Amino acid sequence: MTRPNSARDLFDRLAIGLSALCFVHCAASVLLVAVLATAGGALLHPAIHEVGLGLAILLAVVGLGRGFLQHRRPVPVMLGTLGISLMAAALSVPHGPVEAVFTMAGVAAVAGAHFLNRRAHAW
Repeated sequence: MTRPNSARDLFDRLAIGLSALCFVHCAASVLLVAVLATAGGALLHPAIHEVGLGLAILLAVVGLGRGFLQHRRPVPVMLGTLGISLMAAALSVPHGPVEAVFTMAGVAAVAGAHFLNRRAHAW
């Protein structure tokens, strides 16, 4: 097994981290809104989701695209495309529970795709 190149691996690691942060943010927001309705206004501001999803989509496209060009394994790209599509759908629906579901499902799929992408580099 070869060790992944750290420069090549950077986009995948950043994207996995951002996906995890996004997932935690969404889950924490829903819980905090249920417990502390006053905190919900700041945490659920649409701009946070729009900027975060935009960055996550950009990192996903770059990281997964670069990975595919190097290892030619289609599964990470297919799973990543599903996740990116769900994240884009989250940007197109009104801010609320449906957006949160699309976002969490999308970032989970993208994180899984980046995990598979990193493993493909090691094969």
